[in-house]
Amino acid sequence: MGGPGAPVGAGAAGRGAGGGAGGRTGRSAGRVERIADEENVMTAPVFVVEEVPAGPEFVLDGPEGRHAVSVKRLGPGEDVVLTDGRGRWAEGVVKAAEGKDRLVVMDLESVLEEPEPDVRITVVQALPKGDRGEVAVETMTETGVDAIVPWQASRCITQWRGDRGAKSLSKWRSTARESGKQSRRVRFPEVAGVMSTKQVAALLAQADLAVVLHEDRDTPSEALATAPLPEKGSVVLVVGPEGGVSPEELAVFAEAGARPYRLGRSVLRTSTAGTAAAAVLLARTGRWS
Repeated sequence: MGGPGAPVGAGAAGRGAGGGAGGRTGRSAGRVERIADEENVMTAPVFVVEEVPAGPEFVLDGPEGRHAVSVKRLGPGEDVVLTDGRGRWAEGVVKAAEGKDRLVVMDLESVLEEPEPDVRITVVQALPKGDRGEVAVETMTETGVDAIVPWQASRCITQWRGDRGAKSLSKWRSTARESGKQSRRVRFPEVAGVMSTKQVAALLAQADLAVVLHEDRDTPSEALATAPLPEKGSVVLVVGPEGGVSPEELAVFAEAGARPYRLGRSVLRTSTAGTAAAAVLLARTGRWS
């Protein structure tokens, strides 16, 4: 398993609900203020498009349009955010809802881009059993992780092979997308293909801070809360399976420059350890302030 730790509070998911209908002049001014104020966060519901449009009108249709009209039941005057999930986004106002799956959006005044974070956090997640992997992806996305790497650790019960592996990876990527929308992010985490221990070691060797969540009596570990974070660069964090990271894997990771860290006295499941650890790091980078 990834190691001991403590629970964390809500992350990006706690940004609030989108506004209702209101006067056009006040609404436009409010949008400009939100764009200008970097300390503010977006509160309008997020929908994914292939390319972020800029112009007087745009029709959101297909599954996203259906979700906006039939599930969210958005109506004229409400704000929405359109994003490609890769950092580009634009805010507009609903002009009309047509049928069950067409939302006409107007006043898409400009396309903005959220910059890459100074400290990029990647979580290497050993494959949990059942749907716990999707739970891990969901909560890590909500917390603010930048990339997720599935890892076929030696002690994983779950095996990603053939069609089953492809289906599982697709579920992880779909979960990251939906959770990114729900938590109102405009830059969704990348979910890589499943990696071997050797491939994970290569990833760790390139990191500015390489962390393996691990704690046992025979392996000294340091507190993650005081790990030396880079001001800029990448952090790669490895979360082991329920059976723990094997001694052989620890040796390979140590050779790549990784060090063992712990969260606290309590022991977390592999599906929650990554979220807790990411929260510790993100709070220290200032991205939660």
